Amino acid sequence: MEEYIVSARKYRPSAFDAVVGQEALTTTLKNAIATGKLAHAYLFCGPRGVGKTTCARIFAKTINCLHPLENGEACNECESCKAFNEQRSLNIHELDAASNNSVEEIRALIEKVRIPPQVGRYKVFIIDEVHMLSTAAFNAFLKTLEEPPSYVIFILATTEKHKILPTILSRCQVYDFNRMSIQAIVNHLQFVAEKEGYTYEPEALNIIAQKADGGMRDALSIFDQSVSYTGGNLTYRKVIENLNVLDYEYYFRLVDHALKSETPQCMLLFNEVLEKGFEGSHFISGLASHLRDLLVSRDAVTLPLLEVSDSIRARYQEQARRCTPKYLYRALKLCNDCDLNYRVSQNKRLLVEITLIQLSQLALEDDSGEGSGRSPRKILKPLFNQPAATAPVQPAATVNPHKPQAVAEKASSAVQETTAPYHAPHPSPFPASGQEERKIPKIKMGMFGPSIRRASQEATTKPESISAPQPVTPLPGNPRTALPEEDYPVTEDNINHSWAAFINTLSQEETAMAQRMKVIRPKLQKDAAFEVVVDNEQVKIYMEQMAPRIVQYMRNELHNRRIAMTVRIAAPTETVRITSKPQQLQAMAQRNPALQKLKDEFGLELV
Repeated sequence: MEEYIVSARKYRPSAFDAVVGQEALTTTLKNAIATGKLAHAYLFCGPRGVGKTTCARIFAKTINCLHPLENGEACNECESCKAFNEQRSLNIHELDAASNNSVEEIRALIEKVRIPPQVGRYKVFIIDEVHMLSTAAFNAFLKTLEEPPSYVIFILATTEKHKILPTILSRCQVYDFNRMSIQAIVNHLQFVAEKEGYTYEPEALNIIAQKADGGMRDALSIFDQSVSYTGGNLTYRKVIENLNVLDYEYYFRLVDHALKSETPQCMLLFNEVLEKGFEGSHFISGLASHLRDLLVSRDAVTLPLLEVSDSIRARYQEQARRCTPKYLYRALKLCNDCDLNYRVSQNKRLLVEITLIQLSQLALEDDSGEGSGRSPRKILKPLFNQPAATAPVQPAATVNPHKPQAVAEKASSAVQETTAPYHAPHPSPFPASGQEERKIPKIKMGMFGPSIRRASQEATTKPESISAPQPVTPLPGNPRTALPEEDYPVTEDNINHSWAAFINTLSQEETAMAQRMKVIRPKLQKDAAFEVVVDNEQVKIYMEQMAPRIVQYMRNELHNRRIAMTVRIAAPTETVRITSKPQQLQAMAQRNPALQKLKDEFGLELV
């Protein structure tokens, strides 16, 4: 059985013309050899697997060739070339600085420098991963590196140029190797596949080139792995299955759903990706790359930046024609923000799903209107079109039977005006007709970008008789006067939520009052009035001073102009001073019985 040699070694270049992706650098070295202008020290820098050590070996063989060719390449026929090809040349010494980084190793190398070459003109020392040398070894090497014998040439190779001492850099000619382009890697993989007799799809080789991240050695290693998996038939489906790469088909489908504002389909597609074992960060970064490719596909000038096969390029151009630049800019911004926040997010799946919801909202008609999620009100348009679960409730108006008929008709007219739509600078976000159940906002979710107003539960209070609305006098500093059409019913839960929201708006100077307000629970009284019970006279004075601000805030938030607030001092029987931990636990258990159940179930004790 013939000995197997991996492609990275079998197809390692042995001449400058065979080096892939470093044409400018190899031309410079060939010209230096042809003119005899050789430096005594070279430093080859660049990413892994781009040909640094390979070029160093070719350079060492070429300068020792006894009969170089006209094009500057080695002849491969003289004694020096044959010794190099058979790995028995005494003129070329390689040192791995990663494992030989001590001062003793450098001193041994300096001893070898004193011996002139037996065959050829130069003695070449190739030091790989030179940045791994210790500081003492660097210092011991400085003098020899600066003034070596005329027959000695040093070639240093490193992947981390910034770790090299400035004193070393100043003594070398520095050559920076480039990361290889995807197309250059694909062309070389095609050459290797044809030499080996493998069948392939261009999309499969393109995926391997993208996975290699600019390194030819990595690309050939992945190529060998894929050949072993596919049995020599490199297809796109088998390669992405072997390399665990997310299929670009998911991104094309997702953008199609987003352009149609199909939010449920976007979320289901993301769930399908998660079920296949891919991470959300992998998905969102791939989506950002896909949107970037769509952006560069829109213009013929930037089309060369799209490094994909011709068949996939046509799909990108077709989908890019259906995306506006404005949409792509905003979508890229959303994906980039999600990618940045993914690592610190506590609920990573929710973060990605919110991003997908926002993406599907970008393509809605009337993109600059109030429902786009970017206007001052930040109200998202409906995402899921589903029928209502309950029958619509018609608001009923009760008229006092002791009033004259004219007054009753006036009240009825007032009710109709209240339920009619009102076109104002700040329109109400709730249904204005009698065909749907009235909803009241409870919590704003502005922290997630465009806010989604959560609908509250059905108002439990019984409708009372409605009379003609009275004019409202705005309070000082009122940003918006409550409208008569905004007399929406309130519940004690609404009052408590609004109370907590107001506490969050207080400044740092009002921290003490905010702490007192957190332990107070407003109680809803008749109509829309609520009562606040405090411990002492001083707190009552403070609360009465703050009452206008609280009332105005709740009127604006709950859309009810009848909200009123009263403050009173608690009776002696109502005041309970909590001085011990058992009393604290008892008070907490009264508000939440599940706490006592938890203590009993697990046998917890106070400490």
